[in-house]
Amino acid sequence: MFKKASDKRVAVFIAEGLEEVEGLTIVDVLFRAGVSCDTVSITRERQVTSSHEVTIVCDRTIFDEGFSFDDYDLLVLPGGIPGTPNLRACAPLCEALVSFSSRGADIAAICAAPSILAELGLLKGRRATANPGFQHVLSEHGAELVADEPVVVDGNLVTSQGAATAMDFGLELVRRLAGDEAASHVAEGVVYRS
Repeated sequence: MFKKASDKRVAVFIAEGLEEVEGLTIVDVLFRAGVSCDTVSITRERQVTSSHEVTIVCDRTIFDEGFSFDDYDLLVLPGGIPGTPNLRACAPLCEALVSFSSRGADIAAICAAPSILAELGLLKGRRATANPGFQHVLSEHGAELVADEPVVVDGNLVTSQGAATAMDFGLELVRRLAGDEAASHVAEGVVYRS
């Protein structure tokens, strides 16, 4: 049962071909911390199929009446292939990422998805990480690559490396939105071992 513990709201953007572990781990961890989190399809369909053929039914789509990126305090991009290129091809999402970045609002991306932030120019001069297969994209676009850290925080940006770091990533987002005590409580509840 969800027990709201924060006024913060999070949107996790779901594209065809996402890495489901990277998307759903974040949703689960935020739920456990009492942080409202919507899964948001970037298509007109709420039902999305992951890269491993898992069907996910999203809470809403970016095309729903009344949907606004500005209703959220944090925008999260899971990785996966072809999920990441599909997110990158979504013009409204990319515009929202640029807008959020320009005002210092929180953005998080994991695995291949930090490459989207790099290509949009949002990581220039910023510390960041990504899946090793995509780290060159960050470097090529002026990021200060932190290749060996599972999660990297630089101001309003949180990046992470992949499916195996999804729990670390989710707990960092909980820490950011609900505090250290909430992150510790969730970590204990899921028997997290760092």
